[in-house]
Amino acid sequence: MDPLVPALVAVLLAGVGDRPALLSAILADRHGSAATIAGLVAQAIGFALAAVGGMLVAPYLTPNARSLLLALALLSAGGAALFPARIKDRLDHWRLPGWLTGFLGIGILALGDRAQFLVFALVARTPDPVAGTIGATLATIALCSGAAALGERGWQQLPFRMIRPVVAGLLLLSGAIIGLGALRLL
Repeated sequence: MDPLVPALVAVLLAGVGDRPALLSAILADRHGSAATIAGLVAQAIGFALAAVGGMLVAPYLTPNARSLLLALALLSAGGAALFPARIKDRLDHWRLPGWLTGFLGIGILALGDRAQFLVFALVARTPDPVAGTIGATLATIALCSGAAALGERGWQQLPFRMIRPVVAGLLLLSGAIIGLGALRLL
């Protein structure tokens, strides 16, 4: 099975309460849609790099090791989903054009984030970097566009206290099942 749908679902779940969506909402209030679009491009580039990395690593891993890598990515995303997203730097002091602030700010924030780790692990398990990148990018478009449309106030008013445990439970359960299967304990 190609990683398009798993990447879409995993990144959508992992990104619901994550920092890139929150920063997209903050920057959309300040700079408009240019910052949102540039941030989406930056994340798509990051997903492409993660997918290529996963494709390059895949031949060196056994099938069980690939499954364990995916289990680790799901477990870490599930654990991180339990905690609220916080932005330390709202990029207020950046004196760059809005699109460049969005591109660099969201690109730096998302670099090596849980969504990219999920794409890396999914593509390492099923080496198809194009499908993994497309699935993750579609999920990010949905999340960040929704956050930008709601704005910072609207985004933060969503019931994340109820959403986070459900998302974390789904990711942790999936990671545990895949990990136990890889260890041949299930």
